[in-house]
Amino acid sequence: MSVEVAGLGHTKAEGPLKLAVPRGALLDETLDALDAIGIDTSEVRGESRSLIFETEGITLVTMRPSDVPTYVEAGAADVGITGKDVLLEQADRVVYELLDLGFGRCRMVLAARKGDESLGESQRRLGMMRIATKYPRTAEHHFESTGRQVEVIEVKGSIELAPLIGLADGIVDLVATGRTLEENDLEVREEILECTARFVANRVAHKLRAAEVDELTRKLREGLTR
Repeated sequence: MSVEVAGLGHTKAEGPLKLAVPRGALLDETLDALDAIGIDTSEVRGESRSLIFETEGITLVTMRPSDVPTYVEAGAADVGITGKDVLLEQADRVVYELLDLGFGRCRMVLAARKGDESLGESQRRLGMMRIATKYPRTAEHHFESTGRQVEVIEVKGSIELAPLIGLADGIVDLVATGRTLEENDLEVREEILECTARFVANRVAHKLRAAEVDELTRKLREGLTR
């Protein structure tokens, strides 16, 4: 049996739950969290190039963190794990945020070159600050909410480069230790928000498979407190 909701794809009521697992910086801690609740992640940790891993009772589907809301919203994955930064940037994706997992903690900040007063000068003369970021929606919302005018420039690669060669006055980016900023002669000027990994669900799966989703949510919550 499958159910389809306009604009939200479909989800199946039978078979194992599909869990979207984020590759990259969140992968190791995500697998640790799954191990803690009895889900075998040994194959994912191995050298296999597979993207889908069948375990007892659940299917793990590995993907980029930024793709998790897309797959979960469409019902291609019933549940998933991704960063709060991704969810904020893709706020138009219809997914249920069920649990703050607490790991993958980092900060989204406004940073600029050390000693560079371009940001301050732009604000004093009511000019337009140029901000480079991988998170244009989040950055625009932040500056709008604080009454500042900015020109947001979306950059996909090494964002630290933008203020160093004059593309932007500053950057909005995620930092964990701040080491990369330090190595590129940049400093934090303002903290925008704190981000952690979140457990999300497809809204149809949340109703159709409520018992399974709720049980997985409970196990994750309890596993994180051990």
